[in-house]
Amino acid sequence: QAQLAESGGGLVQAGGSLRLSCAASGRTFSSYVMGWFRQAPGKEREFVGSISWSGGITGYADSVKGRFTSSRDNAKNTVYLQMNSLKPEDTAVYYCAASNSLTQGALKRLGGSGVDYWGKGTLVTVSS
Repeated sequence: QAQLAESGGGLVQAGGSLRLSCAASGRTFSSYVMGWFRQAPGKEREFVGSISWSGGITGYADSVKGRFTSSRDNAKNTVYLQMNSLKPEDTAVYYCAASNSLTQGALKRLGGSGVDYWGKGTLVTVSS
């Protein structure tokens, strides 16, 4: 059974950095568009970033553009989200997502619809 597992979350001070990982298992995800979403307490899930199957195209929410970078290692079936200059408003559960039918741009526009697989999430807490 295909699964996504996030790791790397934790508590960090404002201005700090974290790198999230999303390890895929059960099948090869090299042809999948991968994305990151987050959900803060009391708020709806929101798109964070996405990366094409080759890693050559990425997209980000305006709120994280210039601070977050997504990358992938298809040989390791793993996607990464490097988060720099973290702010308290980045506090949320971060979810990894995979889609075999959407483009990287569509994953951003559709806000999670059309995702084939979701991870269980990893909590990121940024203290002020």
